[in-house]
Amino acid sequence: MSMRIDIATLFPDMCRQVLDESILGRAARKGLIETHCHQIRDYTLNRQKQVDDYPYGGGCGMVMNAQPIYDCCQAILAQFEEQGRPRPHIVFMTAAGQPYTEQVARELAAQDGLILVCGHYEGMDERVIEELADREISIGDYVLTGGELAALVVADSVLRLQPGVLAEPQGYQEESHWNGLLEYPQYTRPEEWRGRKVPGVLLSGHHGNIDAWRAKMSLERTKQRRPDLYEKLPDELKKV
Repeated sequence: MSMRIDIATLFPDMCRQVLDESILGRAARKGLIETHCHQIRDYTLNRQKQVDDYPYGGGCGMVMNAQPIYDCCQAILAQFEEQGRPRPHIVFMTAAGQPYTEQVARELAAQDGLILVCGHYEGMDERVIEELADREISIGDYVLTGGELAALVVADSVLRLQPGVLAEPQGYQEESHWNGLLEYPQYTRPEEWRGRKVPGVLLSGHHGNIDAWRAKMSLERTKQRRPDLYEKLPDELKKV
């Protein structure tokens, strides 16, 4: 059974438009992955469809109510159960969450399914996070207007790791962050552009020399641009 990802959001059309396009859209149409977007507002219990209220203790902005988020997630869980799927991993997108990395993406990609919950306004009532969340994730040390973009980042990075979504596993295994390194520079035609030439080794046809050059450039680029990653590399890898 293909991996299923559901996004609980106030802006399902925004998320749907992204998930239906490009590589993920083609993969979904082939049945390689399954994605759904759910309107949290549909689960409110008031006529105004209000999903937020003033924060206890004062302060600016509004806080999303626990009840519609909880009921939305319960409805999604029921769908998983109807499909005979195991309980999905529930992730809340919050600025206070665990930093998102390629390693976390690989951990999530091993799950049978995910529910990604998007906050808005000043955040969500902490009690629904405590009640449902398997983990909280932040995609960076900055704040967005809502969790939709963050959820789409997570969905994209997880779904691309599913079997068949990319043409070859090598498509992601040689990319930046897969093995702790940044990817080597890439080039395509023409051989010369605005006076800049493609490195000669890439035109040599000698695969051993090309592999060695790419390994060297990957290491040098990591050392220069991300010394924090470079310091974590094993000593034998630094000798490439």
